[in-house]
Amino acid sequence: MSEIRNIDLWESGARKIEWVRRNMCLLRSIEEDFKRDKPFSGLKVALSIHLEAKTAYLCKVLATGGAEMYVTGSNPLSTQDDVAAALAHDGLNVYAWHASTPEEYHRHISEVIKAGPNVIIDDGGDLVNMIHNEYPELIPNVIGGCEETTTGIIRLIAMNKAGELKFPMALVNNARCKYLFDNRYGTGQSVWDGINRTTNLIVAGKNVVVAGYGWCGKGVAMRAKGLGASVIVTEIDPIKAMEAVMDGFKVMKMEEAAKIGDIFVTVTGCKDVITENSFANMKDGAILCNAGHFDCEVAVAKLAEICTEKYPARNNIDGYRMSDGRSIFVIGEGRLVNLTAGDGHPAEIMDMSFAIQALTAAYLVKNRDKLTDKIITVPEEIDNEVACRKLKFWGIEIDKLSEEQEKYLNSWQV
Repeated sequence: MSEIRNIDLWESGARKIEWVRRNMCLLRSIEEDFKRDKPFSGLKVALSIHLEAKTAYLCKVLATGGAEMYVTGSNPLSTQDDVAAALAHDGLNVYAWHASTPEEYHRHISEVIKAGPNVIIDDGGDLVNMIHNEYPELIPNVIGGCEETTTGIIRLIAMNKAGELKFPMALVNNARCKYLFDNRYGTGQSVWDGINRTTNLIVAGKNVVVAGYGWCGKGVAMRAKGLGASVIVTEIDPIKAMEAVMDGFKVMKMEEAAKIGDIFVTVTGCKDVITENSFANMKDGAILCNAGHFDCEVAVAKLAEICTEKYPARNNIDGYRMSDGRSIFVIGEGRLVNLTAGDGHPAEIMDMSFAIQALTAAYLVKNRDKLTDKIITVPEEIDNEVACRKLKFWGIEIDKLSEEQEKYLNSWQV
């Protein structure tokens, strides 16, 4: 069963999936392993990640490993209908379409959960939240799951602290082969891919305000600097603020940055980062977008409430005219700009993240009777395996410690 927009779009989606497959060497090698070992044989896997070609290939790899796949998106605007059609054409159960209403989005998540999954692969926590809140009777079926992003991990830690998390969840986002590359290089490139293709404006010479200087914010700021922008960072963490200063960026409060910024990118995972006070001080023509998981970092609803007119300024850009004649522009409704206005992270970057997902999901299944904690750290050996495979595909060899060096490093005596 599937609920998609149009099955006739499948050929276009299949071409997209084949293109990323050619450029995702890690997943191809894992697919061969899974074809042989069938680690998910007889199991149902529920997956909610931005449904575009790279995610689709991960789904096919898991299906090759024996999984009965139930797939949905993790954002109403990031699903690509031709990719969803390609997966449905290949026999996977897909419930997603582009520009879903809140009611449709909820229904699609619900359909995936109602299948009674044994493994959950989540991006932002929607699957985990729904099964706990609406389908608790299905929780005993769940072996465990993996969480892709910072926002989802924040939710999981809060659930676990409250004693509400009922099955093990692996924090994939905290794996080194995820956050060091996906969050930094992936977000850094894909955010500016989305902004540039949507606005068709130059970045050089502009003031770019990056809210949040975690790994994603570091990547966005680094790319903005490379494109010739003057970069301003806003932060709540004094250590990260120091990092930004030492990396050569200006640091100030949002209320001050709002007065001089030309392009604003929020990357915090929090709500109300840019609010009414900031809107009041912005330049005419200021451009706002969000690279955090949920559409609450820029207070778009408040902007719509206080403006005198909302109008389509360009495809995927809304203009908000203020009472004094200024216009403020928002890309992609304030949702994830790299997916609502682009194709997401580059294939080679998601290759590492999804390799971690696939191997960690297999690890949870293999060790189902040994898992006692509800919050699971991705094992170091999985991180290292992904890194070693990637280096091998790049044709790079590295040194190894000798026995004497290992003894030296592990000894307290010199």
